[in-house]
Amino acid sequence: MANVVLFNKPYGVLSQFTDADGHPGLAQHLDLPGFRPAGRLDRDSEGLLVLTDSGPIQARITEPRFRTVKTYWVQVEGSPDFSQWQQPLTLKDGPARFLKVTPLDNPPVWPRTPPIRVRQHIPDTWVSVSIDEGRNRQIRRMTAALGHPTLRLIRMQSGAFELDDLLPGEQRRVALPASYQQLAAQDKTTSMPRPRPKRRDTRGGRR
Repeated sequence: MANVVLFNKPYGVLSQFTDADGHPGLAQHLDLPGFRPAGRLDRDSEGLLVLTDSGPIQARITEPRFRTVKTYWVQVEGSPDFSQWQQPLTLKDGPARFLKVTPLDNPPVWPRTPPIRVRQHIPDTWVSVSIDEGRNRQIRRMTAALGHPTLRLIRMQSGAFELDDLLPGEQRRVALPASYQQLAAQDKTTSMPRPRPKRRDTRGGRR
């Protein structure tokens, strides 16, 4: 049976189990043999990381052809005109567009360690955005292209999975949503050993 664990990845933690370049990996927080992250978060991003021991479920969440929708709470520098955020953008690796943009008023987020940089005469603004891609640092590049650099980025939802009330460093094992149960069945069938082909008798005996 496929298993899924949701984890609130803290700032500064890598989306891999091993440490690297002096930065901690997931093994500092999780003891989950056989699990792999379904998608990644940059070291300086926070929030929902889905882990599973099922290859088909991992592929369903991460492969670009499935266009899994992901929602983020983003703290940006300045006071954006969000009507401009509905328009397509052109990044160095191609066009990009937010699927949904919703301003947030004092969202219930936890303090970050270390805190974001604060500029005395420049305000900051929170916004919820959704995309169905996962290009490298895509949201940060999109907000920068709009003139509002990202100060903080928290993933709240990935497909059918939501962060809910998990705090940084906390995990929760969840039931498999109905939309993923067929994939779990596929995983079960593909894990069955294949029958060995019958060996041909070449000794020339009686037929």
